[in-house]
Amino acid sequence: MTAGTALPPETAAPPRAATAVVTGLGIVAANGIGTEEYWSNTLRAVSGLRPISRFDASGYPVRLAGEIPAFRTREHIPSRLAVQTDRWTHMALAAADAALADAGADPAELPEYDMAVVTSSSSGGTEFGQNEIERLWSRGPRHVGAYQSIAWFYAATTGQISIRHGMRGPCGVVAAEQAGALDALAHARRVLREGARLVVSGGTDASLCPYGLVAQLSTGRLSTCREPDRAYLPFDARARGHLPGEGGALLIVEEAAAARRRGARRPYGEIAGHAATFDPPPGSGREPGLRRAVLGALRDAGTRPEDVDAVFADAAAVPDLDRAEADVLARVFGPRGVPVTAPKSLTGRLYGGAALDVATALLSIRDGVVPPTAAAVVPHPDHRIDLVVGEPRPLPVRTVLVVARGHGGMNAALVVREAVADGGA
Repeated sequence: MTAGTALPPETAAPPRAATAVVTGLGIVAANGIGTEEYWSNTLRAVSGLRPISRFDASGYPVRLAGEIPAFRTREHIPSRLAVQTDRWTHMALAAADAALADAGADPAELPEYDMAVVTSSSSGGTEFGQNEIERLWSRGPRHVGAYQSIAWFYAATTGQISIRHGMRGPCGVVAAEQAGALDALAHARRVLREGARLVVSGGTDASLCPYGLVAQLSTGRLSTCREPDRAYLPFDARARGHLPGEGGALLIVEEAAAARRRGARRPYGEIAGHAATFDPPPGSGREPGLRRAVLGALRDAGTRPEDVDAVFADAAAVPDLDRAEADVLARVFGPRGVPVTAPKSLTGRLYGGAALDVATALLSIRDGVVPPTAAAVVPHPDHRIDLVVGEPRPLPVRTVLVVARGHGGMNAALVVREAVADGGA
């Protein structure tokens, strides 16, 4: 691969501290519940985009989404807890349970203050909040439940995972829309470097209710196409916006030496580098912040552009945003210098659940294959990127860059790479 941009000499990689490795994955997505079901369907470009069924969407311009009708709360969450929490939290609790089981980590066997939870959240418990507001206006304040005060809160998922598993270390939440998921994983790495041994990190989203959909419509970036296979076409000349989705991924992030001591199996990979930036004010004439985020993440990882084997794109499917992202990738890696993919075109954009891209990147490293973008996408000839479409691309995958942008000018980039035998230390 030919590199398009060299790292500036004054930006040498920082000294290596404790290595953060991912030892467990828990996935809930529109095209598969559970890591292996999701991964198998993603490699086959099976889409989870479908007509919204959680409410009557016939009066709304957007009628499709990455909905998960197969997710039934009662199969994952005790009824006592279910009535206290939103669907977004239900999915996160299920994903966290699956991730811990995948990692072979029993919280009861670890010191409670050595475990932490850091999640991302876009809008909190939207559906729960809407239901309580409906009760307020239709039946009066006496019919608003006490749990409204906590279930909507954007930190509710972090709190409920912490309580469920007795994790009393440094806990937190990042609210930065799509980019926040990458920022949360970077913060998990920071928590490990400050002494924690295990962090549950990532996030989910579930805003497929009238209130949530109207809030998303305000961005002007949602697709109004009524055909599921043509509604979300990133980097395509027919791009007309994206579709929202629900679900996401929770990851178990551990300090490598601590993971080895407890007998964890070989990690999926290492969280190697991260950077976050903000776009300058409109009209300033300054370059948007995405390229600085990409270069900063590579620098933090001590990785050269030519060492990156694949890029998981933000893929907004908004023509101007696609053009800007494709230009950044071509400038950093050289025209068509690295395979680029957007499997979120099969699930919808997950906002707070965008850690799903990171989980998918780690599965790419595990199996040596880059998953495809939706099969209907026809790469725009003006975008100078090597977009993987329709079929997976087998190749050695050791280092992956994941890119995310949040509405309002937030940018984040995260580098994950293969964990070496000694844990990367």
